[in-house]
Amino acid sequence: MTEPTHAQLLSEVAQYYSAKLEEHGATPRGVDWNGPESHQLRHRQFLRLIADAPDASVLDLGCGFGDFLGFLRSSGFRGHFTGYDVAPAMIDKARELHGGTGARWCVGAVPEGMFDFAIASGIFNVRGDTPDAAWADYIDQTLDILAQSSRHGFGFNILSLSSDPDKRRPHLYYADPVRMLGHCLSRYGRSVALLQDYGLYEFTVLVRHGPAAPPPRPQP
Repeated sequence: MTEPTHAQLLSEVAQYYSAKLEEHGATPRGVDWNGPESHQLRHRQFLRLIADAPDASVLDLGCGFGDFLGFLRSSGFRGHFTGYDVAPAMIDKARELHGGTGARWCVGAVPEGMFDFAIASGIFNVRGDTPDAAWADYIDQTLDILAQSSRHGFGFNILSLSSDPDKRRPHLYYADPVRMLGHCLSRYGRSVALLQDYGLYEFTVLVRHGPAAPPPRPQP
């Protein structure tokens, strides 16, 4: 079977999430999360990266309908917020819900400009029928985008291969936390934290850029 191109992969992702939004509306289930409690818990993991910089600029790559912005504002965040998503329906809903907040909402997978911090929550989980190798390559490319778009650091989460096998679903992707930690340490520098202690079947990785951190090496 021929592996999908990057554009095909993103098109399938956009269709999947657009259907979820149409079915469930602007709720956690509308972005394929179980419920509001786990959604808030997931958001809180990123505060460790950005809580000490309330005026920083933040990129939310795969922003959905903009729920993370509301969470940040309620946590005291005052900085400029930019959300990108490959599903136009998600961006339309984000503009509808948050149009008066001064945030910027864009359709796409590759952001323009630089931001103090970049966040990607949930965008690596739903692979559909994409082979594992192609999906892992998509993840690695996207991590480079997050690294190149952020001045001070970036964070992301992903379902964990250390979760219970009987609870895994075939259309979802589960990453090896050891492999992911090693990848980020070797590619983005030594200031990397892996969080897998907050009770969900996933882990969060936070990467801080040092003052002399080198840019990511070209992919082989």
